[in-house]
Amino acid sequence: MLRYFEDPHRTHTLGDTLLTLGLALLAVGVMGGYVIDGRLSLSAQVFAHVLVILGPTLVKVGYVMRINARHRLHLAY
Repeated sequence: MLRYFEDPHRTHTLGDTLLTLGLALLAVGVMGGYVIDGRLSLSAQVFAHVLVILGPTLVKVGYVMRINARHRLHLAY
């Protein structure tokens, strides 16, 4: 598993993917938890609120991975 993170290009790509996925999950969570909450069941609302927590977490992890990869590639942030 650690060999996967040795390549900074692969780590940068994974960081970009996590950033995008985190933003998408956050958007879906906000839509489901706050915008169309009246049309959803209670379990769907709870899941939407979980996405509001999970989305920013993935954004933060992806951002740190990108910073680390860009540092190893000697690129500007």
